[in-house]
Amino acid sequence: MAGPLQFEAPSALEYFASLVADDASLPLLEAAVSIAQDEYPDLDVQGVLAEIDALAAKLKRRIPADAVALQRLRWLNRFFFHELGFAGNVNDYYDPGNSYLHRVVQTRRGIPITLAVLYAELAAQIGLHARGVSFPGHFLVKLKMSQGEVVIDPFTGQSLSREELDELLLPYKRSRGLTGEFDAPLGLFLQAAPARDVIARMLRNLKEIHRAAQDWPRLVAAANRLVLLLPQAWEERRDRGLAYAELGMNGSAAGDLADYLEHAGPAQDRAAIAARLAELRRQGSPRLH
Repeated sequence: MAGPLQFEAPSALEYFASLVADDASLPLLEAAVSIAQDEYPDLDVQGVLAEIDALAAKLKRRIPADAVALQRLRWLNRFFFHELGFAGNVNDYYDPGNSYLHRVVQTRRGIPITLAVLYAELAAQIGLHARGVSFPGHFLVKLKMSQGEVVIDPFTGQSLSREELDELLLPYKRSRGLTGEFDAPLGLFLQAAPARDVIARMLRNLKEIHRAAQDWPRLVAAANRLVLLLPQAWEERRDRGLAYAELGMNGSAAGDLADYLEHAGPAQDRAAIAARLAELRRQGSPRLH
């Protein structure tokens, strides 16, 4: 008699790959929570989602059934920013924990993008239409209301006026020559961010934190997810390859850098990457001692 079937649980990376395989069904919150599994391998993603659902249910019970959207928004802001105390982590902005949603739920501190993901989820669960906005330098949330759009800074809880948004945007516009006759309209920068873009921005935040710390194993972990998430973003292969090189993994590094050179076209760093690839091939695989 045959024994019971054995099913091997997917790895954290395989699980992530299944979540982000298709844009139409990409579950933003679940994918965002799962990012932390590189650092917390035993993390119960479904448990974190249940915890967030419980917060939403607590809020829902307080809101009258006939409350209009503006009233629901006021309830949400009072609950999220004042009662629960979610806010930006001004004391340790570059702590990787700010990018792990389960830690943000625990500590009530995060960076704009993780706070925005949580805020938008609670908003959706009480019947509001909220989307993240990849505003230059600072992730925001916009809510569609009958009176127009409301833009919230999830880091401070502040509702931003058009004038305040223009002021926030000005340094970015100046740095790219988008002022004067080449001025770009504000609405261009307030487009809703697709779920894939939100996850990519979260992972790139982590990647830059690890690069600054020269933490190459953690950078590779973030880069592995970015390569899965954005298979045509060849700069992610380049960055992973350079991190592999720092770890002495010359074969893996050479493979990624060769892929980058094959697909990236006339990139500005093409000569430098080609020289690095040639050096890695000369070195070959390091000998074991």
